[in-house]
Amino acid sequence: EINWSGDKYTDLQFVNDYNPQTEGQQLRILLHGLSGAGKSSFINSVHSVLKGRISALALVDGIYTTYKIEKGNPNTFYPFVLNDMIGMKNANDRVHVKDIKRALRGHVKDGYTFNPVYKLSKEDPYYNESPTINNKVHILVCVIDASTDDLCGENVAATLRDIRLEASELGIPQVAVFTKIDEAFPEIKQDIRNIYKSKKLKAKKFSVNVGIPMNCIFAVQNYHSEMHLHNDIDTLILSTLRRIIAFGDDFLNKQNMC
Repeated sequence: EINWSGDKYTDLQFVNDYNPQTEGQQLRILLHGLSGAGKSSFINSVHSVLKGRISALALVDGIYTTYKIEKGNPNTFYPFVLNDMIGMKNANDRVHVKDIKRALRGHVKDGYTFNPVYKLSKEDPYYNESPTINNKVHILVCVIDASTDDLCGENVAATLRDIRLEASELGIPQVAVFTKIDEAFPEIKQDIRNIYKSKKLKAKKFSVNVGIPMNCIFAVQNYHSEMHLHNDIDTLILSTLRRIIAFGDDFLNKQNMC
């Protein structure tokens, strides 16, 4: 469990100190999930916590975008990037799934506009034929709206399992992040520190349905209407970000040894 009085600062220090073992490499974090799950809000929340103020970096659109976060001085960035992609409209969106699989391998260039009818073709100018290790995804993050009654129906679970298995074949680690926990649980809205008492049942069901282990399922409250940062919200976001970076870095190091 979280140490609410101290973990924020140790996790922030970890993020600030993080550097891949090989100079010039960057850790690529890919977010995916259903539309409205909170992917862009999570990116904005991470950006806000690291900047020390409420800010907006990611927009909700249908473009494959790589987000870098400035670290102190202009033109100096954290050595990790977050990729946002259009959310699935429904569980039968096979075109979306195929594009995710190509993104995992680094074949999708920044700026690609997702097409709901056609997957990215090899002839498309936004198809990256020869991806480098920096183009490839190093950790896959499934973002889930915890406030929905049916957290993960059978069809959605099957689609998420399909994506997860593709990532597993590539050796890419996967985690899940529950968002909107303040809307999902009244006791969390009252006090965010009740999180571990509340999310366990939903996390267990999701873990069984999708196959992501319980210790790889995290929960955050994204910033959306707040005007100022809050310590406990920051703590959850940084705790989740630290673990995402750690899992992704393990995979990146394995790739370097191949």
